[in-house]
Amino acid sequence: MTSLSALQRTAILAVLSAMALAVLDAGVVNVALPNLAAHFQAPPSDTILIVSAYQAALLVGLLPSAHIAGRYGDRRIFTAGIGLFCGASLLCALAPSLPLLIAARILQGLGAAAIMALGVALLRAALGNDRLGAGIAWNALTVALCSAAAPTIGAAILSLAPWPGLFLAGLPVGAAAMLASRALPKDQGKRSAVDTPSIALHIATVILFVVAFKVAATQALLAITLAFSAVPFVAILVRRARCQRAPMLPIDLLGLRAFAVQMGASICCFIGQSIGLVALPFHLQAALSHDLLTMALVISCWPLGVACTSLVVGRVKCGLKPAAQCIAGGAILGAGLLLLASLPLFAGAFPLAASTALCGVGFGLFQLANNRTLFLAAPLERAAAAGGLQGTARLAGQTTGTLITALLFALGSTALAPPAGLAIAAMFALAAALLAGLGATHSLPIRDMSVHEHCPPQQPFIPPPAPAPCCAPRGR
Repeated sequence: MTSLSALQRTAILAVLSAMALAVLDAGVVNVALPNLAAHFQAPPSDTILIVSAYQAALLVGLLPSAHIAGRYGDRRIFTAGIGLFCGASLLCALAPSLPLLIAARILQGLGAAAIMALGVALLRAALGNDRLGAGIAWNALTVALCSAAAPTIGAAILSLAPWPGLFLAGLPVGAAAMLASRALPKDQGKRSAVDTPSIALHIATVILFVVAFKVAATQALLAITLAFSAVPFVAILVRRARCQRAPMLPIDLLGLRAFAVQMGASICCFIGQSIGLVALPFHLQAALSHDLLTMALVISCWPLGVACTSLVVGRVKCGLKPAAQCIAGGAILGAGLLLLASLPLFAGAFPLAASTALCGVGFGLFQLANNRTLFLAAPLERAAAAGGLQGTARLAGQTTGTLITALLFALGSTALAPPAGLAIAAMFALAAALLAGLGATHSLPIRDMSVHEHCPPQQPFIPPPAPAPCCAPRGR
């Protein structure tokens, strides 16, 4: 950061501290679930809603946050997200009952959605395209370190204070992010009106799918009914998006072939990561004979591998092109997962830790290049929408990976499911590498990419003198 101005450093601090706040909060609360169940005298199935409500709110809020930012400005919605998150954290700490705590967690998730959807877009505006790769590396480093440290921080807070301290501890970080956000680039907004019906359709669709996923294991017929009920909402949402310049559902960006291919690669990579991280503890449990401390150290090698990769790539200019870096990262991640699946149970902690670290290195290498390609492929005015889509791809991939792992355990034995899951995760990682390679053959130079060039002629991405809906009747 030596060549950056003081204003740019402060802008980076605003984004990274806000990202750290959102990531740490998710991790520290997971550790406290047994304490919260005992405090509220609730069964574990109800207490888990504290986590799933936060995740569902994230999924609901990512695309609408990016869309609303087009009207009111990226910085304004980003700072509003920080304020909502901090206010909801205070409500969580004061919640007298489990339902009120879950409601406050939904508000927290909506605030975190605005932070995650707009953070990298603001880094791009503050640093420019030339330094975007370094900005993404710093962001990935922050997320990886916070993910690795969250359980330890949560346990430390619980050892010193009751559970409300988990939510109060992040308020100083939120205050620092709010103060530093004044250095972020100003954005006039007003590029488009807020499409309230599309936001409502999006919320209804997400809720139906989330509930369908939750009941799929116990009520298959209800889950299928709910999933099919969401299909008309999706169809209407897509139809509305086709007739808008800056739609809430960014199908205009998916019309860019390079962007769409990288989105598919990102989803595959996150599916592989999710399956790997869920199956790995069960695999280590059998390999390490229930040695919890060694298991925790081995698992921590994954985020530490991501952090080290982000640090090195952020400081050293990588000679690989983004597509080649994605291919290498996906291949390394796949190799690490295959090693974990094939290592004998008596291999010992060191080979398992080395393979897990290899997974982290591959995942970090892939994500840094993939995210940079996604954001640079999108026009600058659609950077927030690209951030919303990238966050949605992450959550969709992680959710799908979790469901696949649950299905493996339901169909197979406890001994066979973990290595099978790791092998399947490796296949998804290699599929991500393959998609990245295919995307490289169809990509265009970054400077020549614009949404207008890749969309039907009727979509006026370059505003005409008298703007009109793209589906209005043509003149004679």
